[in-house]
Amino acid sequence: MSTTATQKQHPHLTTLTLWIMIIATCLVVANIYYSQPLLADMAHTFKVNDKKAQQISLFTQVGYATGLLFIVPLADMLKRKRLILIDLVLVIIALIGSAMAQSAVLMMIAGFLVGVSSVIPQLLIPMTAHLAKPHERGKKIGFVMSGLLVGILLSRVVSGFVGAHFGWRAMYYIAAGLMVLIWLMIFLFLPEVEPDYKGNYGKLMKSLVYLVKTQPKLRMAAFRGALCFACFSAFWTTLVFLLKQPQFNLGSSAAGMFGLVGVFGALAAGLMGWLSDKMEAHTLSGYTLSLILISFIIFYFSGNSVAGLVIGVIVLDLGVQATHISNQSIIFALIPEARNRINTVYMVSYFIGGALGSFLASQVWITYQWSGVCVIGIILSVIVLAVHVLSYKKASAGVSDVR
Repeated sequence: MSTTATQKQHPHLTTLTLWIMIIATCLVVANIYYSQPLLADMAHTFKVNDKKAQQISLFTQVGYATGLLFIVPLADMLKRKRLILIDLVLVIIALIGSAMAQSAVLMMIAGFLVGVSSVIPQLLIPMTAHLAKPHERGKKIGFVMSGLLVGILLSRVVSGFVGAHFGWRAMYYIAAGLMVLIWLMIFLFLPEVEPDYKGNYGKLMKSLVYLVKTQPKLRMAAFRGALCFACFSAFWTTLVFLLKQPQFNLGSSAAGMFGLVGVFGALAAGLMGWLSDKMEAHTLSGYTLSLILISFIIFYFSGNSVAGLVIGVIVLDLGVQATHISNQSIIFALIPEARNRINTVYMVSYFIGGALGSFLASQVWITYQWSGVCVIGIILSVIVLAVHVLSYKKASAGVSDVR
């Protein structure tokens, strides 16, 4: 009896299961980004200005952050597969609602619901860590993260093509159809994971505070992730303004093409996951954080060079994604039964950092332009690298004192 229960709680991560997670992660995360290339078409349909249409994308992002905070922790107290299947039904309803929306306000509400319900990748990544063998955890997380990154990158390309040839509403109907296929695939093939948490939802949410207080590695990973994503967001928030300047005169379409360079980071995610299994986590994070610093030094001297910007994007994306995977390998090894709540703390911090980076970059751009943005990136990179090194030295000193 006990052996059977253990097997149900800890099924083996097969190749089929891993590919289901990768495909589901790729297609579900794309729901959040389909709207971005379609906003001009939506503005025309709803007869609103571009600024009003941009709020549709904003509401989707806010919805995603809301889902991270209030839905992802549920995976520690509910059966994982059942929660994902229920959530997918909500995704399908929200996507169909988006396709049928008759006003900008209704589209914002539907977009918010799309964001709230599209947190399934953040349920599957901890599930990957749960099912994977400890010595392969980083590698498997890296594979699923590759699916997530590819989904983000290709979603804009696909939605732009579909919108141009079939109209923006068609993209949401197609996305809903894809979610039906994902539902069937998960229902038929994904193993169930039994929860370990026995309390109620109120206590579950309060335990997030307890985890922050008692887990220094989680706090450090959240800090690293927040500042890394702040650097990442600072760059992408202002790149389009740089490319519109006379030395480039390229505009927003070229900024989108720069996003395809990020495929390098997506393909490298698996390699970084493999490295996180082979190298000591703090040492690896030191190297990956250094890449982010190097990228902004490259950007500083590339205000007139497309080639320099491309090289910088590759280095930045590799540094940010590698740090992200290293952070997740660290935090998912802390408390197995609380992996989803740990992921909630980490990802909420991650998005707060992204918002901070966008805000700082947009404010600095007004007065100091591109050089100011690069200085912000350098300062944030130096801060996170310094804190990382000091925390490692402090932890090492603590071990020496105990001995």
